[in-house]
Amino acid sequence: MTAVLDTVDSSQTEVEAGPSLASWPARAGAIAIDVLLGVAVIATMAVSAWSAPWLGWLWWVYVATAACVIVAMAVNRLLLPTITGWSLGRAVFGIAVRTQNGAAPGVLRLAGRDLVHLLDTAALFVGWLWPLWDGRRRTFADLLLRTEVHNAERPQRDTRRPAAIALVVATVLCAVAVGLGYLVVYRPERAVDVARQQIAEQGPRIVEQLLSYNSESLPQDFSHAQSLTTDGYREQLIAQQQLVLQSGATSNEYFAVSSAVLSATAEQASMLIALQGQRGTDPKDLKFITATLRVEFEKAADGQWKVANLVVLKKPQMNAPGQ
Repeated sequence: MTAVLDTVDSSQTEVEAGPSLASWPARAGAIAIDVLLGVAVIATMAVSAWSAPWLGWLWWVYVATAACVIVAMAVNRLLLPTITGWSLGRAVFGIAVRTQNGAAPGVLRLAGRDLVHLLDTAALFVGWLWPLWDGRRRTFADLLLRTEVHNAERPQRDTRRPAAIALVVATVLCAVAVGLGYLVVYRPERAVDVARQQIAEQGPRIVEQLLSYNSESLPQDFSHAQSLTTDGYREQLIAQQQLVLQSGATSNEYFAVSSAVLSATAEQASMLIALQGQRGTDPKDLKFITATLRVEFEKAADGQWKVANLVVLKKPQMNAPGQ
């Protein structure tokens, strides 16, 4: 008895396995190198430019740097894959974008794919996670542009070194942008804020000491007043003090009742001060005084504020008690 065995028809077509699809972690790593590094630099430049003086030299530095990064990203994502078959990030992880028939996409399709990636992001990043459960591991952009990401043999040259250089350059650019913002924008603004606060607190007290004196300690009071002025204003103050001595000095005491900082820089400030005071020591001859002044201040080398100029806007008005 002869047993007949069924044989497989040699004409039957075998189902060939398709190309190996890239894993989601590999795609995420490539995106981190190709896109996220550049986005971090661009975001840093945008925030820094927003805080920099409009159209100033620093603003242009930030804008030009961001523009150069955008161009570099476009070359890496669109031009290099059509020339070498790789972007930097994809070369590091050994993956490549292909059409559904396995061909390399052109510049226009790659550009459209990157543009449609905005849809992946706008959908609360669901599009970026879609490859985790899609049979062909596609994002929304891949579905619309009919592309896939396949595993591919890495280029023979070492691509990790250029990726490391890109990481270092991006880090340095961000650090320099932040440093320039601190040195050129934040630090001077902070210095102005500190100067304004200092002069608001110290200015009225300085003027009080400058204009007040006691007949019993006149030399000491005049000398102290001179120490509160700049070299440029001191001669004018001494001349005024000489007139006081010639007219018969008596006690003169001022109190600042209100003040306002008109302008301030780190080294200079201007203040409006309203004063009230009294002149004389004898209660019978005591006179009350009111005056309004505009005072210019400058910061000395030792950090102390000094009077650089004093202009009387409203001359002192003297009234006897009861008037």
